Amino acid sequence: MKTIKRLLAFFVAMVMPTIMLSACGNGAADSVLQIGIIQIIEHPALDDARMGFMSAIASQGFEVEFDHQNAQGDISVMSTIAQRFSNNNVDLILAIGTGAAQAVAAETETIPIVGTAITNYVVAGLVDSNERPGFNITGASDFKPVEAQIAMIPEFVPEIQTLGLLYSSNEPNSVYQAAIARAAALAMGWEVREGTVTTTVDVHQVATSVAQHVDAIYIPTDNTFASSMSVVAQISIDTGTPVFAAEANMTMGGGVATLSFSYYDVGYESGIMAGIILRGESEPAELPIRWSSNFFYVVNGEMAEALGITIPERFLEYIR
Repeated sequence: MKTIKRLLAFFVAMVMPTIMLSACGNGAADSVLQIGIIQIIEHPALDDARMGFMSAIASQGFEVEFDHQNAQGDISVMSTIAQRFSNNNVDLILAIGTGAAQAVAAETETIPIVGTAITNYVVAGLVDSNERPGFNITGASDFKPVEAQIAMIPEFVPEIQTLGLLYSSNEPNSVYQAAIARAAALAMGWEVREGTVTTTVDVHQVATSVAQHVDAIYIPTDNTFASSMSVVAQISIDTGTPVFAAEANMTMGGGVATLSFSYYDVGYESGIMAGIILRGESEPAELPIRWSSNFFYVVNGEMAEALGITIPERFLEYIR
């Protein structure tokens, strides 16, 4: 069993002060654990995942000092945060988002890393396999039923013939989901027009260009677009092109409908996995990636009304 070290409260030099969380019971170790949390960017889904993780840690009776750092989408900042966590030899790192996980994995091969809000750990180069990660990282996936999301679009847009795909070319999990969406759309007999971005600066131009030539747009879970949904929403209204985003918060930010799940639950699952590691019951290398299966529909009633879309009867109960 790995010995959990007692560390001194460490100096916080960056974005947020250290947060103390204390919980009792469940037979947890009586030492104060240091958990670093690195978040690639701020938006509701990732924030929910963080809160779910922290709740799960509390439920298992650990006494913890959380050091939460947000890189605001800056790769160099992510690297700096990862280096600091490694230098401070924290007990465990929660990596929220693929880029965050890649940054900390590049800095340490010994500190346990638990990921959350990451679609495919293998594609991101973080693990050997989902069944046996093989390294110091494991976690919970936010992979969603992309084919089912594509299949629901013609229920809202019956005359669809061309689908636009918008995603970040520098986010491996977005590229992976886009490939699945592309194949699903082609199988439906549609034409596909793609637009890729690398930063939020590109979103307006690329999204406008695509929206003018398609009947509907699909956006996978993508950190760049998640932080730019207000821009996408306005383009959708201006061009009359409905958007279907893979995640619930993105949908409520400017999409019409989706089949998604709770990011709080995904984060909570990651917290349960972290507890297994912190108690010494398993090493990350041997703890399989976990997947969500509790999906539910979300319909943005205001956006549907703004676009003149009639919501199918079976979706009426899911209007928000």
